[in-house]
Amino acid sequence: MTPVTPHGSGTQVRGRPRVAPPGRARSCPRPRAGRGGRRPATPWLYLAPALVVLAALLAYPVYQLGLISLFRYTQAQVSGGEPTAFRGFGNYADVFSDDLFRQVLASTVVFAAACVVSTLAVGCALAVLLTRVRALPRLALMLAATGAWATPAVTGSTVWLFLFDPDFGPVNRLLGLGDHSWTYGRLSAFLLVLLEVVWCSFPFVMVTVYAGIRSVPSEVLEAAALDGASQWRIWRSVLAPMLRPILVVVTIQSVIWDFKVFTQIYVMTNGGGIAGQNLVLNVYAYQQAFASSQYGLGAAIGVVMLLILLAVTLVYLRLLRRQGEEL
Repeated sequence: MTPVTPHGSGTQVRGRPRVAPPGRARSCPRPRAGRGGRRPATPWLYLAPALVVLAALLAYPVYQLGLISLFRYTQAQVSGGEPTAFRGFGNYADVFSDDLFRQVLASTVVFAAACVVSTLAVGCALAVLLTRVRALPRLALMLAATGAWATPAVTGSTVWLFLFDPDFGPVNRLLGLGDHSWTYGRLSAFLLVLLEVVWCSFPFVMVTVYAGIRSVPSEVLEAAALDGASQWRIWRSVLAPMLRPILVVVTIQSVIWDFKVFTQIYVMTNGGGIAGQNLVLNVYAYQQAFASSQYGLGAAIGVVMLLILLAVTLVYLRLLRRQGEEL
């Protein structure tokens, strides 16, 4: 006779599989938290080496930057001829009261926004194109993008200057513009620099978004296509929401890179353009610090840029955390 256990005990009956008690659902085991409800410190142990390296490379330069921004630090102080005068926030007051600084800040924000939007548009479009072409064209596009990504900024800027040169450049000949100088006008010079920035920045967006698209289940895309959705509708309603974490990463990364553009502007506009019409914050800080020997003012501009980028980074982390909670 087979022994029977009391109802609801959840123990196994001989010869029968164990059945969970009614009303008690099985749940996946959750990782145990530390004492007092705290999470274990294992992730921080993995991040510790990178944090130590970043602190060693960034902490002291940032400290010196902030310290110099509080003093009247000119070439005389660098040479040791005069004592350094403490100004407190006087350098910051001079910076924000300067009309040229406000104009340069506005130009930097608009220029960086145009670069970010253009880079994302080109990178995402080419990422979708990579999923539509065969292996050989895909390889050729990948190699071309890798070449653009690996080209140093000075070399790329010089090549683009030659391409748009009014006397020897092939672009003016193909477009029939004669001896038109792209770097003479303010908007045309910014446009030329924008094209070079997009050219050397889109490979990061393209490869990252392409990897994200390849991770999307093909059944989802096939279902959207069977429902009659166009390519734009598939991207807007299917791919973009699923790739939102990746798009946030590449967007914030592009904002940081394009906001602190220096080499392209300095090389292609010869230090900021005619009468400083193409200045951005990085070039303006360089001129104040090294061309005018006002190192305190240059350091104050650098601190302002650091705070702006730090605010963007904090917004990025908050978006990632909110998306993690939604998932």
